[in-house]
Amino acid sequence: MRKRIILSLVLAAVLCSSCKKEKQQIISMEPQVSEMKSICELATMDCYYHNVARYKEEDAQGILFWKKDKHFWIEYAGVVTIGIDASLIEIEVKDEQVTITMPPAKVLGCKVDENTLSEESFIIDKKSADIDAQDQTAAFQAAQSNMEKSASEDETLLSNAQRRAQKLLEDYVNNIGSIVGKQYTIKWIYSSENASKKEDEGYNEY
Repeated sequence: MRKRIILSLVLAAVLCSSCKKEKQQIISMEPQVSEMKSICELATMDCYYHNVARYKEEDAQGILFWKKDKHFWIEYAGVVTIGIDASLIEIEVKDEQVTITMPPAKVLGCKVDENTLSEESFIIDKKSADIDAQDQTAAFQAAQSNMEKSASEDETLLSNAQRRAQKLLEDYVNNIGSIVGKQYTIKWIYSSENASKKEDEGYNEY
């Protein structure tokens, strides 16, 4: 009987110690940079493009007045990945204020879907000089560059990508605050030349 009492007291002490330790761990929780970087990586957007790029090389074949241009179009589809460069995210936690430095969204990757390319993808002008494999490769590279340029200049698309990442970060900080019983105040710092143009720059409470 005495052994059972001692064993029960030992178990109670272990459980009590474990509960205290778990409670201390919860209280010490705060937003982490590594977690935020992972969130930004998850927040990337894949945008699908379908376009037609023009390829032209003047005086590519012939002599004098009988020269011909190489002129054809390439129809293609591809994917552009847009999001926040997670390596540039910075965070500072001081008491109940969280300061997040966030770069602008940008094109993180661009890829033409080669499966969508076939002989029918290349539309050759009837007056064009002969087209070879090297010309098609050059046109393919130009198409990829054109697709990336179009996405980089799409302000609406970039803005949506940044807002998407920012909303997920806000939810993350909000959830941490709920767990530890804190009401965090978020200060956003936009590390770009156009930071002053952001309407929502400043303090947000969660």
